[in-house]
Amino acid sequence: MESTRQAKIARLLQKELSELFRRQTAAMGGVLVSVSAVRVSPDLSVARGYLSIFPSERAQEILKNINGNAKTIRYELGKIVRFQLRRIPELSFFIDDSLDYIEHIDNILKQDKALHPDSGAESGEGEE
Repeated sequence: MESTRQAKIARLLQKELSELFRRQTAAMGGVLVSVSAVRVSPDLSVARGYLSIFPSERAQEILKNINGNAKTIRYELGKIVRFQLRRIPELSFFIDDSLDYIEHIDNILKQDKALHPDSGAESGEGEE
């Protein structure tokens, strides 16, 4: 269970990392990186950032580049939050595929509905 302090630091890091990536990706052109979530370890020494990257075709390449520059990103983040955090956590980044998963489930439900359009009537509603 996440403590209040962990949640507060995660929100702060998410906000500042989002702004940092927004500024950095403006120079790249055509790439959008958003921070969908940040999870902080109980001892506040490690933070895992979950990123949504568009276009998704280049996601692995961009993620590799971001993880390769994690120390620089940590340094830049430290300059921004130095008055709020005593120690800046080690950063690691991962692709957030939850939107792809939601889209996949939605497509499955649409296919099921197309195959069985009358399945809602068989649910037993209104029968006694």
